[in-house]
Amino acid sequence: MSVHHDRLRPVDRRVRVQGRPVDSYPALPPEVARGSVRRVTVVGEEILSRPCQEVTEFGTPELSALIDDMFLTMHVADGAGLAANQVDVDLRLFVYDCPDDDGIRHVGHIINPVLDLPDPGSRRLVDEFEGCLSVPGATMTVSRTDRAVVRGLDKDGNPLVIEGTGYFARCLQHETDHLFGHTYLDRLSKRDRKDALRQMADRREDVFAQRVVKAAQLSR
Repeated sequence: MSVHHDRLRPVDRRVRVQGRPVDSYPALPPEVARGSVRRVTVVGEEILSRPCQEVTEFGTPELSALIDDMFLTMHVADGAGLAANQVDVDLRLFVYDCPDDDGIRHVGHIINPVLDLPDPGSRRLVDEFEGCLSVPGATMTVSRTDRAVVRGLDKDGNPLVIEGTGYFARCLQHETDHLFGHTYLDRLSKRDRKDALRQMADRREDVFAQRVVKAAQLSR
């Protein structure tokens, strides 16, 4: 087995906010305190199965409020990422608070994202369990590349480039899929999709109850 020398370099373990390392960051992003909880859409609702509209207006109070609400809603639901159509808003935007496989936390939002994956010759596919806040209670194995880059804009229209590896790369791919009208169920065989929907039917009420409890805790 060969030694990967890049792995021997010290890893900068600082939290990445909007792709940049910061020296300190709270357990809950500041957006959470400003936000209001929104209902999470569930697979089968039409808004989840069509591409979202591009964001064309930046720097607005409405866009900032939406991002705040999405952060709170994501934390209430114990999610690592949340797309705008998952709170019934038809815009190309997602938020995230997600670790990578080195345990480094990545927090931020990105608007009108374009996903870049490694070339087929150099990409490595990883099969891991994946869940979705819009498929409550279900987890299935999904194949994703172990690296991903997303290019887009922040809420003020400034360009962003967000790079992810491991679990965070999976998150970037999962959330970008949402904005094009796809859930991870679309990547499953018919049999596995049935299994996921059966899991959701069995567990969704428990998941909804847990979200109510978490919302009450975060509103204190």
